[in-house]
Amino acid sequence: MAEKSKGSASYSARDITVLEGLEPVRMRPGMYIGSTGPAGLHHLIWEIVDNSVDEAMAGFCSRIDVVLLKDGGCQVADDGRGFPVDEHPQYPGKSAAEVALTVLHAGGKFGGRGYKVSGGLHGVGASVVNALSRRLELEVDREGHHHEIAFADGGKPQGPLRVTGPAPRGRTGTTVTFYPDPTIFEEVDFRAQTVTERLQIVAFLNRGLEIRFVDERAGREAKEVFKYNGGIVDYVKHLNNAKESLFRKVGYYEQAEEGQQVEIAFQWNTGYYESIYSFANGISTVEGGMHEEGFRKALTNVVNRYARKRNLLKEKEDNLLGEDIREGLTAIISVLLTAPQFEGQTKAKLGNVSMRSMVERATNEKLAEWLEENPREGAQIVQKAVQAARARQAARQARDLTRRKSALDGAGLPGKLVDCSSNDPRECELFIVEGNSAGGSAKDARNPRVQAILPIRGKILNVEKARTDKILRNAEIQALVSAIGAGVEDDFDVTKIRYDKVILLADADVDGSHIRTLLLTFFFRQMTALVNEGHVYVAQPPLYSTLVGKEKVYLRDDAAKALFLAERPDHKNDFQRLKGLGEMDFDELRDTTMDPTKRALLQITVEQAALADEVCSILMGDDVPQRRHFIQTNAKDVRFLDI
Repeated sequence: MAEKSKGSASYSARDITVLEGLEPVRMRPGMYIGSTGPAGLHHLIWEIVDNSVDEAMAGFCSRIDVVLLKDGGCQVADDGRGFPVDEHPQYPGKSAAEVALTVLHAGGKFGGRGYKVSGGLHGVGASVVNALSRRLELEVDREGHHHEIAFADGGKPQGPLRVTGPAPRGRTGTTVTFYPDPTIFEEVDFRAQTVTERLQIVAFLNRGLEIRFVDERAGREAKEVFKYNGGIVDYVKHLNNAKESLFRKVGYYEQAEEGQQVEIAFQWNTGYYESIYSFANGISTVEGGMHEEGFRKALTNVVNRYARKRNLLKEKEDNLLGEDIREGLTAIISVLLTAPQFEGQTKAKLGNVSMRSMVERATNEKLAEWLEENPREGAQIVQKAVQAARARQAARQARDLTRRKSALDGAGLPGKLVDCSSNDPRECELFIVEGNSAGGSAKDARNPRVQAILPIRGKILNVEKARTDKILRNAEIQALVSAIGAGVEDDFDVTKIRYDKVILLADADVDGSHIRTLLLTFFFRQMTALVNEGHVYVAQPPLYSTLVGKEKVYLRDDAAKALFLAERPDHKNDFQRLKGLGEMDFDELRDTTMDPTKRALLQITVEQAALADEVCSILMGDDVPQRRHFIQTNAKDVRFLDI
């Protein structure tokens, strides 16, 4: 056996690097905020806001102000007790405020003396924000004095904490102003909608807390105030606002034990999907955890016992499954506990076993009482669950039939699919187009080696308004499932997809927007992993073209046309309105949507697909003011969903 070659480089104690202070955060920011993309950027705001919320949960804060400043910074102010300003006993000559902003794992969240209940767990929030900012300014109003300290270049103090005057009108509280470091983040432009959505949830979870949002940036000025005296009951009403509720009442119960408490609000709607949102100490646990497990298990047991007791389920009938009972359920689970065990700094999942037991006990007792006190609503819940169970059985038969048909048909590919010749899914693209004429144009414009075309007929079934058995019997959806080749719903396996990119190619008009919305809703509901893994795209065909000299210029929509004319007021040539994909010649289609070097593709995130789901439900409803409000709120940021 040949002797392995040995490198000449030494490896000794001097090769072991020790990162001091805030250096670890700047070296590996993803460990602390998840990413350096938009999610990580906004995580900075959440960390500071969470500190103010901790003051509110402790009973010392009634108002939080969040301002997106004209110069790109963010300011968060509260009327809490004010950050401690006295000298820290372990760091002589340094204030507690400076230590908390420059030393990792330093904060009031340890030992239970600062906060009995806190969203912060690791004591790294404020110091991480400081480390990842080009500048941070802390102002503290406490004991009649106004204190200030500034940091720059990733958390370096620009001097000690100092008193600059009296606290205005005897105010107490903390104000943090920070400017994200553009050398760390991919972009440093905050998205107002992302911020307000999070602040609204915080207000729902903290009954009576007032949160004021102001956007001072030029051209984006906005103000909003969030305050909900009904707390999570108002949250459930808000979530079900665009849906048809099964009954008017919103159920609510709470329970407290030593060191922990839970409150749960719930209401069913006539839809077919569950929406359970859980929080621990005000932090969204998007991956669930023990509190969700306890609720789900107890909910199933309580409803089955109630159904048997009321003879709504016959003796020979099987028990209802949890998924049957949760169909159409909107529920908020909010727990508070002194020693939360989260998975990771981003706190996506709660691991406290004691909380599962407590939520289970509370639900077994309190929900059973609520059903007894509300027999009409209880009967409606059971009736809906029984219908869901029958639909589940029918869906299983439809799924089995789909599998058998695929096996008999060989590859099971739909007849109208114009497939590509490559067998490597990593380079293949599937364009979903509206109608045969558009399909013909796309076929002529495509690269036949790696681009496949699947024409669909008009607007597909709105999966928000149909159960699985009806969805799986729909011809257009069957074609989509067969073409993608990875199954559907629980059977979906993203590793088996036949195309790396699934691209929605519809006209640049209102009908095209509606079709995209319905398709995105389908993928979000039935093939969630396809969206999660970044395989779904929206192609953005133009609405206009014009000539600049001898060059044809394409303009996406009326806004792009207006901007073009503003920049070229002397433009004389006419604008051609491209009426639809079927009327574009293959050169136009190739130059704008099919050629990878020229086209504009928008990769769809889970958040955007979820937004499509909401738009879909609004589209199919009659609530015109709600629809108009939704367009005004979201159209600027998600243009392709403009309805």
